Amino acid sequence: MVHIDEATVRQLLPMSKAIDLLAHAFRDFATGEAQSQPRRRLTMPSGAVLHQMAGAHGAYFGTKVYSTHPKHGAWFVFLLYDAETAMPLALMDANWLGQIRTGAASGLATRWLARPEAQNVAVLGSGFQAASQLEAVMAVRPVRAISVWSRTQEKAQAFARHYPNAAAMPTVEAALVDADIVITATSAKDPLFPAELIRAGTHINAAGSNSPRRRELPAELFRRADQIVVDSVEQARMEAGDLILSFDPPDWDFVEPLAHEPQRKSAEAITIFKSVGIGLEDVAVGAWVYEQALEQGKVTQLPLFATS
Repeated sequence: MVHIDEATVRQLLPMSKAIDLLAHAFRDFATGEAQSQPRRRLTMPSGAVLHQMAGAHGAYFGTKVYSTHPKHGAWFVFLLYDAETAMPLALMDANWLGQIRTGAASGLATRWLARPEAQNVAVLGSGFQAASQLEAVMAVRPVRAISVWSRTQEKAQAFARHYPNAAAMPTVEAALVDADIVITATSAKDPLFPAELIRAGTHINAAGSNSPRRRELPAELFRRADQIVVDSVEQARMEAGDLILSFDPPDWDFVEPLAHEPQRKSAEAITIFKSVGIGLEDVAVGAWVYEQALEQGKVTQLPLFATS
């Protein structure tokens, strides 16, 4: 069994490769050749939470386990196993792994759903998830202009300085004026903007929440949308507050899984990808990192204790 650290994960997993890996994994998910187990959570009286999600693809299966506390932060690890023998293969630091694969899922949705000529992006949020979401969109579309909004203007300005074609905006309304693609990556509990600010032909990646009690998008926008896509309908039923809080009850028959390779139906269509993040995504990219790290000798050996 080997250990793979954060720096190695980041070095070996470029966003464009992660998007291609997820495309393969989701195609296999559609045919039953891959599996994903919805996230489970264990909550402590202190506010600490243990989260676990699992998946299987090809020669591997694995699980990501992470702990969070609202005052003390979050810690992520990923465990990869051999699907044939059940032997543990790798323990991986998984903060970057999670960020990259979450962005890559939105990049894949953008590849399939955004208009080919889409070039103006609005980013609502300025944290680490916003950065990977934007990187993924830039990997699949010729981005010309980026408008950034954050609840703290200083953070929006700091985020925008990382991109030569980006500008911080004072309001959400200003950020959305010319947007062809909208990214929401915030901790918002309530909708960030009214539905009428979204133009026909816009694609939206909503990635900020996997809580059934939080949402970033207004209910009316889902009613206007021509296509609503999720990475897992099963898990979205449990976690996608944007959908759960927008419909009573949610019309899950209208929701498409990303595994079905949804395609934009018209230039004027409004498309939404609601991301919750699934275990299959971790396995798909984690297996690639493991193989590359092993090949390049970028691993640390760990003791392995077996029982029979």
